[in-house]
Amino acid sequence: MDDDEVTTTILPPAADPLGEALHLLRLTGTLYCRSELTAPWDIAVPALDGLMALLVVTAGEAVLEVDGEPPRTLRPRGLTLIPHGTPHRVHSGHGGSRATPLFDIPVERVSERYELLRHGGGGALTRVTYCVLRCDHVPARRLVAQLPPVLHVDGWDDDGGWLHSTLQLIAAEATALRPGGETVLTRLADVLVVQAIRGWLDTAPEAHQGWLAALRDEHLGRALAAMHRAPQAPWSVESLAREAAMSRSAFSARFTALLGEPVMQYVTQWRMQLAHTHLQQSPEPLSQVAHRFGYASEAAFSRAFSRTFGVSPGAVRAATGTTGR
Repeated sequence: MDDDEVTTTILPPAADPLGEALHLLRLTGTLYCRSELTAPWDIAVPALDGLMALLVVTAGEAVLEVDGEPPRTLRPRGLTLIPHGTPHRVHSGHGGSRATPLFDIPVERVSERYELLRHGGGGALTRVTYCVLRCDHVPARRLVAQLPPVLHVDGWDDDGGWLHSTLQLIAAEATALRPGGETVLTRLADVLVVQAIRGWLDTAPEAHQGWLAALRDEHLGRALAAMHRAPQAPWSVESLAREAAMSRSAFSARFTALLGEPVMQYVTQWRMQLAHTHLQQSPEPLSQVAHRFGYASEAAFSRAFSRTFGVSPGAVRAATGTTGR
């Protein structure tokens, strides 16, 4: 046994591995913009790297254009999620005009993360609440990475009225600007994003492939959920195969076929992604970070981290300004 390994503890099985990943989808609101737009208007939104955009039309209508996707008219009672921060254009539906870059439009800044935007030619009014959101948890980011460029939820197919009620709350919070409004908007956005993803998971063929298929798999899902819940455990192919209730060879072959990489490569990559995020957010000493993510020594952890990212853990920490030893 080398210094990257320790001993195994079998965890209780997860009833819903995919649900666990979805449960970890907790968003951070980086910007909220309440827009009052009068026709004709046309706005170009640049790439929002590492972020997702949530658009809710609360009055009037807007046309959304994303490269590679058909244009779509957005109206009240629906929501649109752009999960990968893809550049897009939103306009009043006229043709032939030149879009104004978003950051060229003056805004009224209400707070550090909340702004009002008024733009357009004085015609018919459209109101849009636009949320820019970040997801920092690794399992949730992996889930988001599987999503298509655009997700739409039509409120006219709203069973039980959950969407209409939540959109009403978002419209009320965006208008009232009460203390704590940004926190409320973030939690409401959580609900909308999770519901949009759940709808896609239930209906899209591609939601039954690759990593998502592995989470749904009766055997692989148990092993993945155990490893996700306890990345610090001394996982091996043998111990994860026991979690999956499979033979070592069958588990290894099935894992590689569905996920496209060997078991232990996945384990290392998962630990390193978690560690990278943790280093950016916590001043915890590197020796403790190493044990948190399953390494017996700081040196072993640093070697694995540097192989994965091409930089040392200390360099990542220095770049983000967190302190630690």
